[in-house]
Amino acid sequence: MVFLSSQERASLRQCLRLLGLNRGRFWASVLTGSAGLASAIALSAVAAWLIARASEHPDVVMLGVAPVMVRLFGISRAVLRYAERLISHDTALRGMNGLRTRVYQALAGSRADVVAALRRGDVLARMGADIDAVGDLVVRAYLPAAVALVSSLLTVVAIAFIYPPAALILALCLAISGIGAPLVTMRATRRALDARRLADTQLANATLNILENADELRINGTMETAQNELAQIEQRIIALKDSAARPGALAAAIDIAATLAAVIGAILVGSPAVAAGSLNPVMLAVITLTPLAAFEATAPLGPASTQLIVSAQAATRVMELVDQARQAADEPTHELAAPGAKVSLRARNLATAWPGGPVISQGIDLEVKPGQSLAIVGSSGIGKTTLLYTLAGILPGAQGSVEVLTSQNTWQPLYGAPRQQAAAYVSLTAEDAHIFNTSVLENLRVAKGDITAEQAHKLLEQAGLGTWISQLPKGLDTVLGSGATSISGGERRRLLLARALASPARILLLDEPGEHLDPATADALITDLLQADSKRAIVLVTHRLSALASANEVVLLGKENQAVRIVARGSHSQLLASSKEYAWALVQEESSDE
Repeated sequence: MVFLSSQERASLRQCLRLLGLNRGRFWASVLTGSAGLASAIALSAVAAWLIARASEHPDVVMLGVAPVMVRLFGISRAVLRYAERLISHDTALRGMNGLRTRVYQALAGSRADVVAALRRGDVLARMGADIDAVGDLVVRAYLPAAVALVSSLLTVVAIAFIYPPAALILALCLAISGIGAPLVTMRATRRALDARRLADTQLANATLNILENADELRINGTMETAQNELAQIEQRIIALKDSAARPGALAAAIDIAATLAAVIGAILVGSPAVAAGSLNPVMLAVITLTPLAAFEATAPLGPASTQLIVSAQAATRVMELVDQARQAADEPTHELAAPGAKVSLRARNLATAWPGGPVISQGIDLEVKPGQSLAIVGSSGIGKTTLLYTLAGILPGAQGSVEVLTSQNTWQPLYGAPRQQAAAYVSLTAEDAHIFNTSVLENLRVAKGDITAEQAHKLLEQAGLGTWISQLPKGLDTVLGSGATSISGGERRRLLLARALASPARILLLDEPGEHLDPATADALITDLLQADSKRAIVLVTHRLSALASANEVVLLGKENQAVRIVARGSHSQLLASSKEYAWALVQEESSDE
């Protein structure tokens, strides 16, 4: 059986490089771990010598050093193991942090359509549990293996100085325990994982068949057959898990048998030597009892082999994500000049579409200047968010252009520019923008890393959160729950508005800022947003019409000749007078608000 496929081995090597482990710290943890285990083995050896020597009733002076050594090894064992835990876990956690950063960087540098196509649960599992499993490889597999090798060699060498035949037997038994048992465990682990995959496929398919086709199965009289098939699959899974557990039990038995063989072997070869006078009887006790502690080195290798397979599969899933992101890397096509004092955004004959998908809207002509606000409205699913992402330079236009006015007084394409250069012009706040599990101040620093406390207070005041921040127990240092679970929906939206205002970008784009809020709160938020900054251009997508009186221009998307276009444009009052569709939508909104 192949324990690791070539893909798993390659993924492990790539992930380990991305971990960026500090080799010096890793070998320091190996050294302290080996020293701690050596102290435990030495403690056992000295204790065996002390007991055997004391049975000969020597002068007390002859035993004076041994108790001190027992105490020394007992204390050093605990101290060194604690130090090894600190160093090894710090090394692994630093590596996991680095790996997560590099994976996020790969995702951030890929095309928006690739990132949007990823399922959140899948990304969360790979960024969380899978990267944890890769990091655990260091602490639970590589480190125990290195410590076992070093301490086993030291023990065998020490026993060889006392009696070489006993050292040879110990080396053989340690090899059986440290190599044979882990190989059997790996085989059991692989079979258990195969059984789990079988459960994920056959069981899910059979269950979905019953749930989705219940009526047809009852009518055809095959429901009982389907249920029996489901029960048989469950029984097969249980049988597979039982059979996968047997090699694990065998591995544990091998480890115990190797320990017993080392002890018995030492007695068998040592007793004749004692009888012949070539081995001190006290040393017979040492070479017999020391192996009991020596096998502490190989005991973790069974779980380490399990961790190796789990980590290899996790590394494969992580590298699939990284490779997918790298293959779709959004490479810059041109440099973007620095923004000037007045930055404008325009779209000319723009058609929008997700890469590889059909055209969603076309013939879009827009322009927004500093101090102006533009609202994009239309029915649900008509393509407002896609248009906003295209205006932000995240998605390429299927036709036409999206350009910004630079400091050189020239219009340059936004899409294809380096992300950092584009971010100086445009900032996008998505509908599902995240509030992080950190302080209010750090949540604002997501947009601009050097915001001071004074600037943060001004931004929050500007977003209508001045009273709210003053009432928090720790002010700006108050920690918010992940996803803003500790604050209301209105406070969350206003905090996102403050973050958008914190951005140095001169053009702010916001997607549904009033979503999931009550009508009064949503209208107040949108009104504040449209009046928030007289020096910036603001573009927002919204389904709320009653708050758009402050917008300089409102564009209504609708279908015309089977294509989505701008069917009406103007101020809020102008559209009420000229567009029946807009006026009707406002009436429907007001009636639903009552």
